[in-house]
Amino acid sequence: MKPSLEGWKGELVRLHQGLGDLFARAEVRERSLAYLEGLLSGCEGKNSWQVAEWAGEASPYGMQHLLDRSRWEAHAVQARLSEYVKEELGGGDAVLVLDETGFVKKGIHSAGVQRPYSGTAGRIENSPVGVFLCYASERGYVLLDGELYLPQQWIEDRSRCRAAGIPDEVDFQTKPMLGKRMLERAFVAGMPCG
Repeated sequence: MKPSLEGWKGELVRLHQGLGDLFARAEVRERSLAYLEGLLSGCEGKNSWQVAEWAGEASPYGMQHLLDRSRWEAHAVQARLSEYVKEELGGGDAVLVLDETGFVKKGIHSAGVQRPYSGTAGRIENSPVGVFLCYASERGYVLLDGELYLPQQWIEDRSRCRAAGIPDEVDFQTKPMLGKRMLERAFVAGMPCG
């Protein structure tokens, strides 16, 4: 089993090298790989403290900086990921799968947090909800895209949105609208699927 794990890590490094020029600073580029490895590792929990600790960092500030303040274009990363997926997993047998899930949160300040039924928790729980697009073929599967669902009451409360870092130009979108937008991106990228 170890050789396949080493091959998998090598493939992650190869994919990351294809994204390297999208990160202007070397330390951000290196930390982005450490972050991905941490997310895919067996470390318990996946918040910035836990991933930073797993990566051998003394504090979470570098990981938080990567996610919150570093300059890199998420859409450019998404486009490169789509190219990689087409080359490595693409095929006419593939399917695109849309689904939503909640992320249990204790506080009330996380973007989009509300109190819906959470399948993750199995009850009504404080959580934001994400809508996700998965690409699956005979050669493998990958989480291809995702959007945060922002409830109407969030969009109507612009001061709350600003405090959570949500730009004023973001408007209300239903979950099906978010799914349609992700499907459109996949089709524009030329993702082969049946």
